Amino acid sequence: CTIQLSYAIGVAQPLSIYVDLHGTGKGVTEDQVEAAIRKVIDLSPTGIRRHLNLNKPIYAKTAAYGHFGRKPGRDGSFSWEKIDLVKPLKEALKA
Repeated sequence: CTIQLSYAIGVAQPLSIYVDLHGTGKGVTEDQVEAAIRKVIDLSPTGIRRHLNLNKPIYAKTAAYGHFGRKPGRDGSFSWEKIDLVKPLKEALKA
């Protein structure tokens, strides 16, 4: 799926969330996924920074082999590759 967040300077929450399931929703609509995302995840810049532990730069590790498709490290590196939000999002979609 594709999820796009749009922000404006000085506004803590995203102005829009675009969700495209590319036909793989299996009984779930894009609007339902958007609502679950808003319910489960703190989408403020501070919330994202805290959840992904982005206070520790990892420039050397990301300089080679890219930023995506990497295993999350025990040191918090590549935290955006974790799947820790799958269960809470699934639960929010059931509600």
